[in-house]
Amino acid sequence: MLQPSPTRKRHGRLVRSGAATVVLLAVAGYLAVQYVTGGAGAPGCKVVSAGDEGAVYEFTPEQAVNAATITAVGTARNLPERAVTIALATALQESALRNLDHGDRDSLGLFQQRPSQGWGTPEEIMDPAYSAGLFYDHLVEVPGYTDLPLTVAAQRVQRSGFPDAYAKHEPDARLLAAALTGRSAATLTCDGRRGADRMKGPDAVRAALVRDFGRDVLQPAGADVSSKSASAPAAGAAGAGAAGGSDGRTVTLPVTAGAGSGAGTQERPEQRGWQLAHWAVANASALHLERVSYAGREWTAGNTDSKWHPTATGSTGGGERAGGSVRITSAR
Repeated sequence: MLQPSPTRKRHGRLVRSGAATVVLLAVAGYLAVQYVTGGAGAPGCKVVSAGDEGAVYEFTPEQAVNAATITAVGTARNLPERAVTIALATALQESALRNLDHGDRDSLGLFQQRPSQGWGTPEEIMDPAYSAGLFYDHLVEVPGYTDLPLTVAAQRVQRSGFPDAYAKHEPDARLLAAALTGRSAATLTCDGRRGADRMKGPDAVRAALVRDFGRDVLQPAGADVSSKSASAPAAGAAGAGAAGGSDGRTVTLPVTAGAGSGAGTQERPEQRGWQLAHWAVANASALHLERVSYAGREWTAGNTDSKWHPTATGSTGGGERAGGSVRITSAR
């Protein structure tokens, strides 16, 4: 019987080794995608640059909700966009904008804060609004943080073992901050996929607004309160003049100078309006939203071209000049 030659044996081992390497690389690639996207498949949300540079950042609905919360908490404290950018870059590095229930030693949450180091209880740290607020509490104590390199400012708060890691996230964080503070209009879209176990209805929208922005977000002058929504105010928003809509599904938020927490940081009422509109789109999957309208433009769930389209009237609640109104409509 002929015996395989040593050369043929080596060739067979090389083939098998190469095949195993390909499989391992494929598995590693899959796991990397799952880590970055939070295991939720296709990204589903996108932010595009308002300028000519063509920058794009794609992320999952889970990541969009957390980014919107981090931004809302910052602007509710009248902090500048630079503070929001630093916070977003930090969360991108620490958790990929996912609210992790695990980490190095006892690290938890968006910013991987440690209960043993005095950052709060595990339950508190796992609350994105709380953890973002605590990050900002420490950031504003850093002298001249707005003028420091981002990685230096973030490291002064986080005291990470990898102090230079935050810098690589700055371009994406700037793009997100511009959209989620409302400075860049109509630049954030999501496809609006919904799960059967999600919250839905205007009361859930109002509760989420209060959670992220504070009670004052529902108190702008002229807020439209329908009889249906007024009879069932959001948790924590009773007596707050909770905005509603005449169709029972729409929360209407008039946008005026000084309306709501954090508006003092906005140069124009329209910026506040676009922040609220982008916040709503970022939360569309979680809150079971069908449509968001502002300043003559409209986002609709399930629209696959990732664009805001002109409304039928070309105007929403007074148009851009007066600030208008943000209208957030829940799905049926």
